[in-house]
Amino acid sequence: MTFAHRDSWEAVNHLHRQLNRLFDPGDTGAVSSSATADWVPPADIAEYGDRFVLKFDVPGVDLSTIDIVLDRGVLAVSGARAEDADAKGAERGRTERPRGRFHRRFTLPDTVDAGNVAASGRNGVLEVTIPKQPKAQPRRIQVAAA
Repeated sequence: MTFAHRDSWEAVNHLHRQLNRLFDPGDTGAVSSSATADWVPPADIAEYGDRFVLKFDVPGVDLSTIDIVLDRGVLAVSGARAEDADAKGAERGRTERPRGRFHRRFTLPDTVDAGNVAASGRNGVLEVTIPKQPKAQPRRIQVAAA
């Protein structure tokens, strides 16, 4: 087995980060925090009748360090995967798992209930549940005789 120099893999990782930025659904084309992120975690998004559920693959990330902010209809999820302390000082190696900061942004519809967003994590998966506002029910108005 032959190992490539770390610089070669850094170039591949840099290209991977650039491609992720191009296809980031939260990227509106303007310069954003995701432009300075080191990696982008993959996300699944599901819509149900009463809620949206977003799941992020973030193995190796301490869930207590993840920052989730919902402001003006934009959900921002950010955090970092720490460098592997055991790998320092290795003579040769290959790094395929990205390290450093990540950032994802999603524009949400006006129907979300921003006050009741919840997040949990298990087995390297962060799950963010965003409930929808209850639908306005039509109100029957009784006509009074004059």
